[in-house]
Amino acid sequence: MQIFKRAALLVSIVGSAALLSACVSSDRYGYLENQFTEIQKQNQTMAAQNSADRAEISAIKQQMASDEQHIRRLQDAIKYTVNSDLLFPSGSWKMSAGGEQLIAKLAPQLAPYQQQKIVVNGYTDNAKVGAALRKDGVKTNEELSQKRADAVMAYLVSKGVNKDLVSAHGYGESDPIAPNDTAQGRSENRRVEIQLAE
Repeated sequence: MQIFKRAALLVSIVGSAALLSACVSSDRYGYLENQFTEIQKQNQTMAAQNSADRAEISAIKQQMASDEQHIRRLQDAIKYTVNSDLLFPSGSWKMSAGGEQLIAKLAPQLAPYQQQKIVVNGYTDNAKVGAALRKDGVKTNEELSQKRADAVMAYLVSKGVNKDLVSAHGYGESDPIAPNDTAQGRSENRRVEIQLAE
């Protein structure tokens, strides 16, 4: 009888230990599963960020290739045209930060090899000069285009282009490259052209 009691007690202890072991393993499994899920989420976030970074790098490379093509064309005496809306705030001749960045890409490519004179030509659409510009002393589109061409020229010089080999001219609304009767056409006509003098 005593043997049976001891055997029963032993079975009970072993069973409890096994049950306790199962509980610990289950808790440990749950913890590991949570950790794995968290790592998966972090990996997905990093993969998405890497994908976005790759897309941004690709866009930058494309822009650089485009800029290099424009610069190469410019060095071959073909003009480089920039929409004025990218260079100046509306109704202003002071270059925007984005406009300075665009022109800053050209200057280092031109300055070291500059042998010919660079001409900066400004053009506008045929819309009348606004009240704010008239208040600042700009009464015609020709004056506005001259100030914009001067601003681009001054910025090129500040970035290393030889001031003795660059000039600026404003032509106002003359020589449009698109009809002025649409917003798109007027936008195309608001431009600054940079070219090597022939």
